[in-house]
Amino acid sequence: MRVAVVGQGYVGLPLALAASRVGHNVVGIDSNPELVALLASGKSPILDITDGEIDVAIKSGSYTATTESHSIKDSEIVVICVPTPLDDSHNPDLTSLESAIKTIATYLAPGTLVINESTVAPGTTRTLLATTLEATQLPFDLAYSPERIDPANKKWNVTNTPKLVAGLTESAAERAFNFYKSFVDSVSSGSSLEVIETAKLLENSFRLINISFINEVAQFCAALDIDVREVINAAATKPYGFMPFYPGAGVGGHCIPVDPMYLSTKAREIGTPSRFIELAHDINLSLPSYFAGVAKGVLGELNGKRILVVGVAYKPDVADSRETPAWGLIITLRAAGANVFWHDDLVKSWKNETSSAIDGSYDLAILANPHTDTKLELLGNTPILNSRGGY
Repeated sequence: MRVAVVGQGYVGLPLALAASRVGHNVVGIDSNPELVALLASGKSPILDITDGEIDVAIKSGSYTATTESHSIKDSEIVVICVPTPLDDSHNPDLTSLESAIKTIATYLAPGTLVINESTVAPGTTRTLLATTLEATQLPFDLAYSPERIDPANKKWNVTNTPKLVAGLTESAAERAFNFYKSFVDSVSSGSSLEVIETAKLLENSFRLINISFINEVAQFCAALDIDVREVINAAATKPYGFMPFYPGAGVGGHCIPVDPMYLSTKAREIGTPSRFIELAHDINLSLPSYFAGVAKGVLGELNGKRILVVGVAYKPDVADSRETPAWGLIITLRAAGANVFWHDDLVKSWKNETSSAIDGSYDLAILANPHTDTKLELLGNTPILNSRGGY
């Protein structure tokens, strides 16, 4: 099939390459010319994809990258993989999605199957996307299949992670099912777009609530001077009814802190409660103040102290700093007068600052999301506050 994938980031690029490997003719479209130039040269912008994978796909002729949206008109299937983040008020921001669907409508060919993989509130695919495409007065199919990408996960990837699909019509659902089944091991269909839209939000709301809960348990364990990770691992020996979650300085990334707000916003719109999500969100936002308080307890005072925050990516072993909890921690410590530096082996430049060296010159080091190869021994005798639990 001729496939256009709009957005070539952490979601769109792995999807495009997976589809190209089974013989689909895939064009990856992205508005970022630097990213497209990198891809065209056979270089990968993300750690989960190797340069070799891109080089093989390009040389085989099954994959190309471009900034030109007119490729959409030659495609049988168009997949939307653009970010749907939160705005500064923590409300859903559909700017990129709205732009993408308008562009697709401009170049839509009759009978094209459009699939949205971007996270949205229930009803968005049926209203925003379908309405925009209907204005073209051309026949089309529309489906929703939420992305399930976990960067740096060595076990689960595009092809072996089960896929969910739903369609505006039965034919759209069937076409989407057959497309994904050509390169994904397990594909399941839902009865409606809204069911699958809500399933995606449930997945990550579940994670936000449980991570926020375990962060409260971590504070409880710290007060008792016991190792929260040992407690979690002990509880995890139970083979049923328990799933381990681990603490940190907060939750980050493009899913866990974001998707639940889409559900919560929709809940307010239709007048139903979402108190668990709102409480979990508040707990998550309170963690920088908590760890700043712990740091003050260690140092006696924060004013003038040199503090190194280690790991500003949103999780270990990725170079992605979206919604990272490290930022809230840094600005809270700086507001208290501390001289805060940060180090990250993978994120070299961030917030108009550059990564500082790890050495023994700091009054305190706070581990936010250190990577596997981070050389913590270089801290020497610097006191360490581990936000991820454990001693």
